[in-house]
Amino acid sequence: MNVKKILWPTDFSKISEIALPHVKSMTQKYDAEIHILYVIEDVAHHDGWYGAFEEKRVHELMEHANKTASKRLGQICEKYLEGCPLYIKHVAIGDPANEILKLMAKEKMDLVIMASHGEKGHFRFGSVAEKVLKNSTVPVTIIPTGPNEQEG
Repeated sequence: MNVKKILWPTDFSKISEIALPHVKSMTQKYDAEIHILYVIEDVAHHDGWYGAFEEKRVHELMEHANKTASKRLGQICEKYLEGCPLYIKHVAIGDPANEILKLMAKEKMDLVIMASHGEKGHFRFGSVAEKVLKNSTVPVTIIPTGPNEQEG
């Protein structure tokens, strides 16, 4: 297996951090670069938000969310990814599963490592992880989140 690029999608939840030791281990094993992705859900396309804010305000909110996410990704990299060869931060706006799949194709990822579900996951296997797994053209490692790891 030739692994040069590993994608770790995160939603900044403690649950998504479960994948970090695996990401770091694989990165060091293969001397691969890590691509870290956070996806901001596009609030402008949610039924409850439509028309609630003027377009300029929605743009400002999304811009602020993007800056905040970039800063948070930087903090995660500094805290957890010391000793890794290279990490590249990505922030996208849209549907999490679709954005993960888009980045996988665009950057030609060799491996995806992610938690079985994120912050909103109420079931044992999240819809984002399921969609990525079903539509991926590269290996996807799903890290299970035991019952003690569930956020409530």
